[in-house]
Amino acid sequence: MSIAKPLAGKYALVTGASRGIGQAIALHLCELGAFVIGTATQEGGASSIQSLLGEQGYGAVLDVSKQDSIAQLFNQLEEKKYLPTILVNNAGIAVDKLLLRMQETDWDQVIETNLSSVYHLSKACLKTMMQARWGRIINVSSVVARMGNVGQANYIASKAGIEGLTRALALEMGSRNITVNAVAPGFIDTDLTRNVSEEHSQSMLQKIPLQRLGKSVEVAYAVGFLASDAAAYITGATLPVNGGIYMG
Repeated sequence: MSIAKPLAGKYALVTGASRGIGQAIALHLCELGAFVIGTATQEGGASSIQSLLGEQGYGAVLDVSKQDSIAQLFNQLEEKKYLPTILVNNAGIAVDKLLLRMQETDWDQVIETNLSSVYHLSKACLKTMMQARWGRIINVSSVVARMGNVGQANYIASKAGIEGLTRALALEMGSRNITVNAVAPGFIDTDLTRNVSEEHSQSMLQKIPLQRLGKSVEVAYAVGFLASDAAAYITGATLPVNGGIYMG
């Protein structure tokens, strides 16, 4: 392992890697020397990931909310000997509605995709990590898990749950040299934030001490740090990447 390529020889699984923050994370982990398995829900997304990562990656189809889809993926990875010791649980969805108007399906879909997937995927990776006596699990939370937001009860519950799960699993896995951490992005410049109105955009910027939206790559740098041996003594933490909008 060289200083320039601190993750050389490691296999990393990044869910939701076809665009935005997930794509930036996948590319950065490749830059650090890891072989990256990036997932998308559709074949087209998986193909685009494969094209983007080239020989240093593998694009795969995965519906993180379905246990049989997770099982199929890990069967593929075992056949290819791509079993990861770095897991980035990035895939997530939002179905925003006031709680009084929220249907059970809206709640269940977000919890299954954002939170239950972290349980299923972490469990699927732990055997390999324990055998290697080395592992990194990095979960993507959100600033709203702590500051709240109107119309996002399901999303916020899922992200707050991720942070609690992160701490619990960190306690369980510490003796195996497996660290478990989270990153909590604030308002990041992605397709979603570009589609908001100018008025709403300006309102957001006024609340951010750094007076700008974050970049996807800035979240990726935080993930890369937590995946590296430079962060070997950090576990159970949630690292905010939010420009100072929430400092609690």
